[in-house]
Amino acid sequence: MIWLIKVAMRAMMPRTAALPGIEDTDLDGFLRRMKRDADFLYWLGLVAGGVVFAISPILTVFVPLPAFLLPRGLLAKHAERVVSHPIYVVRQAAFLVRLSAGMCWGADPKVRARFALAPYAGDPGTFRSS
Repeated sequence: MIWLIKVAMRAMMPRTAALPGIEDTDLDGFLRRMKRDADFLYWLGLVAGGVVFAISPILTVFVPLPAFLLPRGLLAKHAERVVSHPIYVVRQAAFLVRLSAGMCWGADPKVRARFALAPYAGDPGTFRSS
């Protein structure tokens, strides 16, 4: 199921001329850590978001194909429309995937360098209050 999450994240946060995309980060490492460290319900929601993203092109671009079989242009249109879909559950499932992708992307040292920010210090592996 991780591959469905990766398909959705890559479609939602592609590389541009100015900024790296989610595929330029350590997405596999991030998702392994997320699966290990996240609450079960969060992880379940993330998997559900990947599934919803995969099966919802019929609702967004009106094509009866899963997202991972869409051509690049339709995939981009689907990624844009799914996060603003009028059905709340569809929109929220996609938002959870995009939120998680943003955490991965924003913590990447290459991305932080593009915004003149220092890389994050290593995670000590403990809960912190600040």
